[in-house]
Amino acid sequence: MRELPATAPDRPNKPRRLVLIYNPTAGGRSRHRFEATLAALRDFGSDLELRETDGPGHAENLARSVTPEDGDVVVVAGGDGTINEAVNGLVRREAQAKPLPLGIIPLGTANVLAAEIGLATEPGAVARTLAEGSIRPVSVGRAGDRIFTMMAGAGFDAHVVANVDTGLKRRIGKGAYVWESARQFWRFGFPDYRVTLDGVERRVASVIVAKGHFYGGRFICAPEARLEDPRFQVCLFERRGAWNAARYALALCFGRLARLPDVRVVPAREVRIDGPQGDPVQGDGDIIGHLPIVTRVLPDALRLVMPPDRK
Repeated sequence: MRELPATAPDRPNKPRRLVLIYNPTAGGRSRHRFEATLAALRDFGSDLELRETDGPGHAENLARSVTPEDGDVVVVAGGDGTINEAVNGLVRREAQAKPLPLGIIPLGTANVLAAEIGLATEPGAVARTLAEGSIRPVSVGRAGDRIFTMMAGAGFDAHVVANVDTGLKRRIGKGAYVWESARQFWRFGFPDYRVTLDGVERRVASVIVAKGHFYGGRFICAPEARLEDPRFQVCLFERRGAWNAARYALALCFGRLARLPDVRVVPAREVRIDGPQGDPVQGDGDIIGHLPIVTRVLPDALRLVMPPDRK
């Protein structure tokens, strides 16, 4: 794949001005890592402006409101859902032709986007990336009217996301998804879905439209998917039923999903998904729409701050 050049030097000539969006109610280890990252950023000489969220959806509004006069980079401290909100605020801001770059402080359950760009969670490494990392354009996906950076899906995984207990998720993290997956093996009806990839229709049991190759943490769903690529890699799960869903989940855990003969990974730029009317569609770990839905690639629509040593 052609490597895209950085759009800013690895070491800026002067300290970056960072507008940092964060949840003031976050506690525990996340709060400790957040405070340690702030201290490390101050050691780098970064100029910080903190803006607090006050509830779901507020990170999107805050990101949309930041202007180049406010800062050089919008930084989001949180999990994949909060980061997705900020991405929607930046990319969907119509008045700003070139969105401000996005930096991340990963504090969530899975931190899939952080894993995709090779960002460690250690505060010093995160601070160094935000202060000195290169800024590169990446392509994102649009599902209906919502933006996603890593994946969108319909079928079994979307029903898991739609029904996971948020209280249980706060207590045990990823274990909540394991528990809900086990419940869905017996509750989900496993209907057919029609997926149209650049005009070619297929019938499947589930579908994941991938922009990155990681899924649910560091599990590999679509090995060839990359943020810089102006295409999706679409994972098509061909066989229905609880047994097959469990088999796919085990193959994902052991890194063998794409090797299964009944899992196809197909590149595409536009994907239409049809199925039961109103069925949930998940994007970056949250419900972002309902069927039927069309997903399209938006090339170079977002600029990300990458670790300085990322190739």
